[in-house]
Amino acid sequence: MTHFTSRVRHAGLLLVCLVALSGCSDLSAKQQRVLTGGAIGTTVGALTTVATGGCVACGAAIGGAVGAGTGYAFDYFQDSGNSW
Repeated sequence: MTHFTSRVRHAGLLLVCLVALSGCSDLSAKQQRVLTGGAIGTTVGALTTVATGGCVACGAAIGGAVGAGTGYAFDYFQDSGNSW
């Protein structure tokens, strides 16, 4: 792969990332919490399964689901005025 081809690929990847992130600008507070929880859960799940030698995709999926659910629950309890 030439240096020019590598730069074009990096620029294309950067453009795709910027377009994907711009779609998140109009999210409500609840949507932001669920998305953030899912992203953190996915990362933690994937890293944990890498460290323990398990199925990375399974760990990421389970972590993402737990993180999104936690983000939703956090927003629900915060809006209802309840405490943990």
